[in-house]
Amino acid sequence: MMRVVVQRVDSALCRVNGEEVGSIDRGLLVFLGVGEGDGEEDVDYLVKKIIGLRVFGDEEGRMEKNVAEARGGVLIIPQFTLYGDVSRGLRPSFDRAAPPGRAEELYELFLKKMEAKHSPVASGEFGAMMDIEADNDGPVTVLIDSDGEF
Repeated sequence: MMRVVVQRVDSALCRVNGEEVGSIDRGLLVFLGVGEGDGEEDVDYLVKKIIGLRVFGDEEGRMEKNVAEARGGVLIIPQFTLYGDVSRGLRPSFDRAAPPGRAEELYELFLKKMEAKHSPVASGEFGAMMDIEADNDGPVTVLIDSDGEF
């Protein structure tokens, strides 16, 4: 089950070694975790959910608009720590996270499919230590798993 944490932001950016690698103005900051056994169907499910997620205000202030209608961007950050399991102690276990090679492959597929459906899309850097800055709007934060649990 692939999982994401989606935050509505006024702006967000990602730096690696002090250099900006991706940024957006208003839009969605997406932290993406790839789990063991995930595949293309998980990618398709989450891309569709994120694109359609109605978390932006309409003229009356109700959350009725999706990211395209709000003319927002999407910044996608790979984050295997979303699979940190602390049920047996205080040090997270990442046993349920996908192996790095498979996770990177699905992260790249996720980016490609998101870019095919929406623009602008920016990204972090797989496997890098990243500094993320976000100006949260709301805050509005949504958790989505590809198995439909959230």
